[in-house]
Amino acid sequence: MTTPTSAVDVNQPTLQPAAPTGRRLSWPVLLLVIAGALALTSIVRIITGADGITNVSQMSTALQLAVPIGLAGLGGLWAERAGVVNIGLEGMMILGTWFGAWAGFQWGPWTGVLVGIIGGCVGGLLHAFVTVTFNVNHIVSGVAINILALGATRYLAPLAFEGHAGGSAKQSPAVDSLGNFTVPGLSDWLRDLNNEGWFFISDIAGLLGGLVTNVSWLTLIAIALIPATWWILWRTAFGLRLRSCGENPVAAESLGVNVYKYKYLAVIISGGLAGLGGVFLSIVANPFYLEGQVSGRGYIGLAAMIFGNWMPGGLALGAGLFGYTDSLNLRGGSENVHALLLLGALLLIIGAIWMAVRKKYVQAVITLIIGGLVWAWYAGTNEVPNQVVSATPYVITLIVLALSAQRLRMPKADGLPYRKGQGK
Repeated sequence: MTTPTSAVDVNQPTLQPAAPTGRRLSWPVLLLVIAGALALTSIVRIITGADGITNVSQMSTALQLAVPIGLAGLGGLWAERAGVVNIGLEGMMILGTWFGAWAGFQWGPWTGVLVGIIGGCVGGLLHAFVTVTFNVNHIVSGVAINILALGATRYLAPLAFEGHAGGSAKQSPAVDSLGNFTVPGLSDWLRDLNNEGWFFISDIAGLLGGLVTNVSWLTLIAIALIPATWWILWRTAFGLRLRSCGENPVAAESLGVNVYKYKYLAVIISGGLAGLGGVFLSIVANPFYLEGQVSGRGYIGLAAMIFGNWMPGGLALGAGLFGYTDSLNLRGGSENVHALLLLGALLLIIGAIWMAVRKKYVQAVITLIIGGLVWAWYAGTNEVPNQVVSATPYVITLIVLALSAQRLRMPKADGLPYRKGQGK
């Protein structure tokens, strides 16, 4: 990284954010773990005959469901890397859905995208004003924004949508499509390969096929924002200064960093990303605003960010996991979730063996018992109740967060009160 031209030497050790504790997986090891999980899933598919768990349509739906969660999580990452907890992501997404649909049906979908982002930014600006300037508790402020956004959109929806064709007090008129793309030739070839049902190869084809079939242009933008966020926050002087505000704002201020400015920018960007996630729901996932369509995705995005250890790549994996399990509700739900019981049992048994190798015998026994119970559930039933299918994404999210909690490290000053000049 080049040295900044300002008088402040932001490369001094006191400004560098502390490294995460614990061992981090290298990319080759991570890819090997992902390949192993996919191979195990392929085995489960062959044993159970539940071909839907890795087909192209399933993966395409999972991607669509993961995008708004991933955008909300990215928004949370920007804010928390600067030291501001953003529980208000849910409200900022709600603002994005309403403003995006309101502008979209009148002036076109791309205008709707821009206005929806601005709507989210307004929510972020309000959160920054309350938490940074007035030092109000971040959780209280975030919850207040969620309530305010819900109330405001409920009040405005009848005024803006009633009287228009297809509009009502709870729904906007339809918004034109942003368009999508399919890679010609490659999409058909991957779909045919997926339909062969071969071990591992067909499952990889299903995964890749979902990434090149009927993909919205907004999905492509959302995917590009993940590496862009990593590059900005970890490879630029701007990102270093912003992250220093979330690690040690007093040290950052002593070196000339305007902490308030960076916190404001981070939270406004956070709101814009959450607003973009809301736009995706009201223009891409559904071509209209519908009251209640966010359905807690802002909170789930926050959970995906925590699962990803406040890193863009891990966040993307968390959003993808939730999107995949949520897609089971829409495609072959009971059969596919029943097959996942077998996958869960195998993963628990493998985890128990790994813990035993590392001489964690108590944890190994507990994990093995749970794995045996899940196996018994799978072997003793032919399907699972619909209530279990609906709850699966949330249960998976809780389990993953619980299992990953020991390796997590949040920014040191995240959520802590800060006043300008307090280090003097």
